[in-house]
Amino acid sequence: MGTDPGTDARAGAGPDFPALRELAEALGAPPPPGLAAAAPAELALLARAVRTRRESHAAGLNDAAEEALKLVPALARGPVRRILFR
Repeated sequence: MGTDPGTDARAGAGPDFPALRELAEALGAPPPPGLAAAAPAELALLARAVRTRRESHAAGLNDAAEEALKLVPALARGPVRRILFR
């Protein structure tokens, strides 16, 4: 039983499978091989959910960093902010 390259998850990230490619971009890595069997609409929904979660996570980190800067003396906040957030 050989594997058909068209059903290989790596092939799924190619131009013939834009939903898997979109998910790979959202994940920042190749999607797990089992997802190649999912419907394109489901893959698109998963990609949107991953992007939304990453954006929410990044916003939370920014808020936490700004809150932590309040612990730095006022005169040092500017230089510390420039060092941390180049």
